Amino acid sequence: MKNKLIAIAFFTALILAGCAGQPGPQNDTNLTAEEFAEKLNASPGAPLLDVRTPGEFNDGHLKNAVNIDWNGTGFDAGISALNKTEPVFVYCLSGARSHSAAEKMRSMGFKKVYELNGGIIKWRAANLPQEDVNAAGMNVGMYQELINQEKKVLVDFYAEWCGPCKKMAPYLEAMKTEMADSVIIVRIDAGKNQQLAKTLKIEALPTLLLYSGNKELWRKTGYIDRAELEKEMSNR
Repeated sequence: MKNKLIAIAFFTALILAGCAGQPGPQNDTNLTAEEFAEKLNASPGAPLLDVRTPGEFNDGHLKNAVNIDWNGTGFDAGISALNKTEPVFVYCLSGARSHSAAEKMRSMGFKKVYELNGGIIKWRAANLPQEDVNAAGMNVGMYQELINQEKKVLVDFYAEWCGPCKKMAPYLEAMKTEMADSVIIVRIDAGKNQQLAKTLKIEALPTLLLYSGNKELWRKTGYIDRAELEKEMSNR
């Protein structure tokens, strides 16, 4: 029995050693904003794809980017002329659509597809340049007036394409009516209020902010269900 246990331990050690020697998942194509900018600058002429909607693209995009909407009907046709052996750069607003697009491109034989981790939100947060910025939208002064209320104010920064945002929208709309006596709930489209989102350091969606007067009491990035949200609000 003792020899059997020793043998098992020996083979387990061999397996673990073998696993430890294997390379992990390759992350060299999923880049931070700074890495993406550096790699892009080092690859003159490489295609840069903005896979957001045309409306989002027109509100501001990276220099030399070409708009091919991931959710549009012409994505496959749009990338068909690209050289699969050359590097391609892809980004969207927060990284979800560009990751899906990049995975599709890899499955089609593209050898090197670089993704902007966190999307153009992270790019803006890093104060990197973009073109054709539409300055329309809520400014900081308007926002300060919005949150300076006697009641608490809950602000939801969202995007129409964002899955968790869509999932939260119905209960937020219900809360807006049901809790009107104690809290004001406002939803702000981050894509249409880019400068405001950048100023407030909104780096992922959805992002919820709870205020009392002009003071930020709480901030949450990512999905949260109604019960947990109401609990967090009641504790502050």
